[in-house]
Amino acid sequence: QDAIDRKEKRSETFKTAVHGLETDTPALKTEELGRRAPQWVRDNLVTMCMRCKEPFNAITRRRHHCRACGYVVCARCSDYKAELQYDGNRPNRVCQECFIFLTGHTVLEDREGKHKGILEKGAAEVSSRSLLCSSLQLLDKNGKGGTRGWFVIPQDDPLVLYIYAAPQDVRAHTSIPLLGYQVRDMAQSESRHLFQLVQSRQVFTFVADTEELKQRWMKAMARSAAGITDPEEEEEDA
Repeated sequence: QDAIDRKEKRSETFKTAVHGLETDTPALKTEELGRRAPQWVRDNLVTMCMRCKEPFNAITRRRHHCRACGYVVCARCSDYKAELQYDGNRPNRVCQECFIFLTGHTVLEDREGKHKGILEKGAAEVSSRSLLCSSLQLLDKNGKGGTRGWFVIPQDDPLVLYIYAAPQDVRAHTSIPLLGYQVRDMAQSESRHLFQLVQSRQVFTFVADTEELKQRWMKAMARSAAGITDPEEEEEDA
């Protein structure tokens, strides 16, 4: 745990290098990857492998960290070794993408060129460019239980609400097209800040942590439901 803590505290600027892996920025890879210790993504921020997107479990698919980029990956996606300059050029466990970049070797399983599905938008990536993102709870139909997750309305897809199990997951588990829904306020119940999305017989009930957050979500969802996507229109409304 001490070793993990030291690695996480090293070099906040390495976040930029990790982002470079997703945006394919060669300059950042050349300058940082393998030369500096990455900031590890915390285990509790992901529920699935950040490379293959398969869900983690305690028995057959456990969490590992790539020592080059800091991503949380499964054993299959981190079954590679590469020499890392920051660790005295000793071989370290790395993910497939970092292995290819650091060694120049190719592997039989090549996922490059695959088109991302509608849910395959990384939570961290879309959150950094979102109209609104935060933790919310989505109640089940009887209103007694529900699932807490990370909710995002992306700037580049402003008519859809994406729901992630955790804020660093690389794949959403649900999406809700917001166009045409009505946003309904609900009275506070047992200190819970409730609101709904309603369309015909389809009803989604959400719980926000604060009244201020609830109002922000209601405003953002109402704009998306009305099809308002132009930032200039948002400025005029403000």
